[in-house]
Amino acid sequence: MDEKMNFYYDKQGDILDISVGEPQEAISEEMGDDIILRRDIKTNGVVGFTILNFEKRFQDVAKRQSIQVNVRFAA
Repeated sequence: MDEKMNFYYDKQGDILDISVGEPQEAISEEMGDDIILRRDIKTNGVVGFTILNFEKRFQDVAKRQSIQVNVRFAA
């Protein structure tokens, strides 16, 4: 089954939230530098991540930052 990535940006909180499929209950793991990874409670697979201070972090295009996200797709 293909899962869509859902993006939600909270401008007031300056938070970008990305979910794989529908948002679901998960275990959160801080990855450092305001990056939070969410994993499925049962399978431990990645179900989304959150970037805090998103606009502040990426407001200057000349100072773009990259965020490494390792994913594995299976059929």
